[in-house]
Amino acid sequence: MKNILERLFAHERLSREEARQILVDISHTKYNHLQVASFATVYRMRPISIPELQGFRDALLELCRPFELNGQESIDIVGTGGDGKNTFNISTLSAVVVAGAGYKVTKHGSYGVSSSVGSSNVLQALGYEFTADTDTLRRQLDEANICFLHAPLFHPAMKEVVPVRKQLGIKTFFNMLGPLVNPVQPTHQLFGTYSQELSRMYQYIMQETGRRYAIVYALDGYDEISLTGPFRLRTNEEDAVLQPEEMHSPRLSAKELHGGDTAEEAARIFRNVLNDEATPAQKSVVAANAGLAIHCLRPAQPLEDCIAEARESLESGRARQALQRVVKE
Repeated sequence: MKNILERLFAHERLSREEARQILVDISHTKYNHLQVASFATVYRMRPISIPELQGFRDALLELCRPFELNGQESIDIVGTGGDGKNTFNISTLSAVVVAGAGYKVTKHGSYGVSSSVGSSNVLQALGYEFTADTDTLRRQLDEANICFLHAPLFHPAMKEVVPVRKQLGIKTFFNMLGPLVNPVQPTHQLFGTYSQELSRMYQYIMQETGRRYAIVYALDGYDEISLTGPFRLRTNEEDAVLQPEEMHSPRLSAKELHGGDTAEEAARIFRNVLNDEATPAQKSVVAANAGLAIHCLRPAQPLEDCIAEARESLESGRARQALQRVVKE
C-alpha cells in the first residue's frame, strides 16, 4: 500500500485493473484500517478518474453475492448520499411509491454513513427484516413489487471498510460506488449524485452497460430532485436542466425537506408520507422523484402523467400496501 499511496500522492492515476485489484486486496484484509483510510481519503483531495471508478465497481460486482432476475424488468432508485443535506428518505419512499404504482423495484441501500439515517436505518425502524435469501426476495418482488437488498449482506467482502467509513464519517469514493453495485444490476436505474462531475461519470459508466438510466443532480447540491431549484437530468436520450415548475411543483425550501435525526423520527415521516398525511412539500418531492423513475421505465409516457401516477399510488394507499406486504410491525 505504501507504493500505491506514494503514486497517488504524486497525482498518478490507477488503471482500471489496478483499481479492481486494490479493492479485491482490501476485501481480503491485505491492508490495515489506517492504510485503507489513507487510500479512501486520497479521492477527497483529487478527483477520481473514470477507469478508477470502473475498476472499483468491477471489484465489488465480482465479490458480491449474485442475485439474478433472468432479465425481469426492475428499477433501483438510489442516491449517492454525501450531499450533507440531511433530507428525509426521499429515494426509499419513491421506491415504495413506484412499487405501489405497479412496477418492480429492487432497491439497494445501506446504513447512513455521512448522513443521519440511511435507507437501511429507516427500513429497520419500519420493521423490515433484511435477508440475502434470494427466494424470499423474489417472493417479495412478486407479492409487493419491491424487495430491499441490504448492501452489507450482499457485499460481505466490504466488511473491512465499514468501520473505516464510520470512523471517518465523511463521504469517500465508496459513496460513489454504492448505487453502481446493486447485485441485481437492474434493467433501469434512477441515480441521484452529489456533484455535477459525478453525474457525468455515472453517465459514461451507464452508457457502457447499455441499460436505461436517469441521473439527477440538483444544482444547489442535493443528490435527488429537491425542487429547491433547477436540477441537471441525464438520460439515455437527453442532457437537460429542468426547473421545479417543469415537475409541476412550486419551489421548496431546504427546511421543508429536513429529515429526522434518528431512525425513529425518519420512520415517522416515512409513515406520514405513505398514509397521505405528509406536508405538501414532502408529498411533492416524493411524487417528483417517483414520477421520474416511472418515466425512466416508460420514456414514451409524458412526465406529467408519470408524476400523476406516483401521486395516485400515494393517495390511493397502494404505496402503503406495498410496504405493508414486506414489513413486520
